[in-house]
Amino acid sequence: MKSSPEGWRRLPIRHVYLNLYDGPHATPAPSDDGPVFLGIGNITEEGHLDLTTVRHIAEADFGKWTKRVTPRSGDIVFTYEATLNRYAIIPDGFRGCLGRRLALIRPNPDVVDTRFLHYSFFGADWRETISEQTLAGSTVDRIPLIKFPNFPINIPPLATQRHIVSFLAAFDDLIRNNTRRIVILEDMARRIYQEWFVRFRHPTCEGRPLIGSELGPIPQDWEVVSLGAICDHGGEIKTGPFGSQLHQSDYKTEGVPVVMPTNLILGRVDPVGIARIGEEKWRQLTRHHLKAGDIVYGRRGDIGRKALIGEDQEGWLCGTGCIRLSVRNDRLSAIYLSHFLDLDSVKQNIAARAVGSTMPNLNTSIMENTLILVPPTALQREFARSATNTDKLVRCLLAQNRNLRTQRDLLLPKLISGAIDVSEAEELLEAAE
Repeated sequence: MKSSPEGWRRLPIRHVYLNLYDGPHATPAPSDDGPVFLGIGNITEEGHLDLTTVRHIAEADFGKWTKRVTPRSGDIVFTYEATLNRYAIIPDGFRGCLGRRLALIRPNPDVVDTRFLHYSFFGADWRETISEQTLAGSTVDRIPLIKFPNFPINIPPLATQRHIVSFLAAFDDLIRNNTRRIVILEDMARRIYQEWFVRFRHPTCEGRPLIGSELGPIPQDWEVVSLGAICDHGGEIKTGPFGSQLHQSDYKTEGVPVVMPTNLILGRVDPVGIARIGEEKWRQLTRHHLKAGDIVYGRRGDIGRKALIGEDQEGWLCGTGCIRLSVRNDRLSAIYLSHFLDLDSVKQNIAARAVGSTMPNLNTSIMENTLILVPPTALQREFARSATNTDKLVRCLLAQNRNLRTQRDLLLPKLISGAIDVSEAEELLEAAE
């Protein structure tokens, strides 16, 4: 048995919760609205509930699916089968039921702070326990809930728990505040785009007649042209390197980042865990080097994922499974094009033309023939000035969040294991500044 720090106890987890419940082993009929039927996909790896996309159950069925337990604020829901090690605290105001392959514990407030217990699930000690107890199945892995009550966990006195929680929660609060600012900023840019280029409510459009076009009614002095025609003048549309050009052995732990479809998150490149290649191989693939203002578009599977390349990503490589859109002339603003490609109608049109019976696949010809609405240059520039400032601020906030997560993730396992206390963690942060 592992030793515990002075004042800490290492005990079976059943001693820190009031009850353990598992979810139903069936799936209810879907409903257009009503209580939430939680699924694995609603629990993020970072430890939060994501209710952006949910499955609803009918109000009349709610009692049936909450016979075992009705989740309430402060409960911790977690995955025990298929995708393991996902944990989230049920927030205030949540109304729903557990889904398949989910379980729930109701912490005992006299023994454990809910947030401390939640943080503990992200520590190395708990993850090692889960790894040791995981049963490998023919289709999915699982942890046996019958053994779960005896899984060991380190618990300090409540005062120490709350001190640790207040320190770690400061990081999470900053991350949440930044995330809220990002949502507001991006929503503002999206609304301006919609007003000017979808509803044609910019002052320069007032009183101008609309004319018919392949994309529907548009202001008289606007154009509809193919993306290929625009890129012919100083730009290009190129696929990333194929497997014959970039082998698995070319990827390194250090080197130049390679942008893959999985890195295209919410219109930007997520560098966390990004693949890399050595400089020698990178120099051989010059035609795939990215420049600020390029747009990387995912061409396989989940069509519509894309990212606008920033100045700090100049020289990165457009990876396999992506298409690089490079606009190098005055006719089309890159940030305007990025917003245009975000329109649902445009994404659906591009996805509908993808080829492949098993996995949708785009080619350069499809992108070249995509019709683009081209407003007057002056109007594009006016939008670009505003949208570029917003984009820079969002990128700055995203970088701050990555830094905050890195610091928190470095300190969390040491704090919740008792390896260091909060004062030592604060000294480490000061030394790193």
